[in-house]
Amino acid sequence: MKIYDFNGKKNISGDRIREARQKKRLSQSELAAQMQVEGVVIERDSISRIEIGTRFVPDYELPVLARILDVSVDWLLGL
Repeated sequence: MKIYDFNGKKNISGDRIREARQKKRLSQSELAAQMQVEGVVIERDSISRIEIGTRFVPDYELPVLARILDVSVDWLLGL
């Protein structure tokens, strides 16, 4: 599968994910653990790579991230 870059990043939501995570005072490990409880298998290093833009974010992860972080998917996408 070819994963494309957008302005040198593999996702457009990483900065917003970091912002919302820090606002909720969650560590990357805590966010990963909460996602695992929701059924998404993800590790702390994957959260880190999402936030810095080196990991693609599949569509099934966005609603889970939004729910945990108490934001909308549109907000995560910058819409």
